[in-house]
Amino acid sequence: MAGGELDLMHMWGQMGIVAKIVAFVLVFMSMWSFGVSIERYYTFSQARKQSKLYAPQVAKHLKEGRLKDALSVSQAKTYQYSHLAKVVLSGLQEYQFQQDAGGSLQREDIVDTVHRAIQRATALTANDLKKGIPSLATIGATAPFVGLLGTVVGIINAFHSIGVTGSGGLGAVSAGISEALIETALGLVVAIPAVWMYNYFTGRLEYFNVEMDNSSSELVDYFIKKTA
Repeated sequence: MAGGELDLMHMWGQMGIVAKIVAFVLVFMSMWSFGVSIERYYTFSQARKQSKLYAPQVAKHLKEGRLKDALSVSQAKTYQYSHLAKVVLSGLQEYQFQQDAGGSLQREDIVDTVHRAIQRATALTANDLKKGIPSLATIGATAPFVGLLGTVVGIINAFHSIGVTGSGGLGAVSAGISEALIETALGLVVAIPAVWMYNYFTGRLEYFNVEMDNSSSELVDYFIKKTA
């Protein structure tokens, strides 16, 4: 450290093997958090945009009784990220299957079967949307402690050096302690964005779940009226 300036490369060279391992772990956690955030943000943005375009089209087809057209729209690759398309498609496919089977089930049984298919699709879609998000919570909760571990190890090494060399005073330990505290700072830098993104994605998930529940209820009501 020259001229009182923070020399990170010098600090890295002075770190022990344990402190370097901790730093590598934190960097890996940061990269993982960043990757998950970018991938989920893209997926959620596409899901929102595609569902906004999909909903009025499928509603129009269903209102006019064109189930095949509604099925075709729901299966289109244009809406492959749409959470609403996945849920509605499951209900439409199950209803079409029951119709092709020759109506062997009663009206109530058909509606109940379609409802269960929609519930399964909703659960699977919600689980797919949640992919990777729990890791953000884990990183946000553990990164500060990982950084603190590196700090504690660094401070232990600093005081151990004092004991070995026999030198004392603030000047003898200040460099070692400042190097150790870098680990805590790094842990916080990793944790804070991860917590922010976790809270953001959790809010978006709740919104998507409400949309899927509403669409499920509307589709079940549609089939109840259709089979009446």
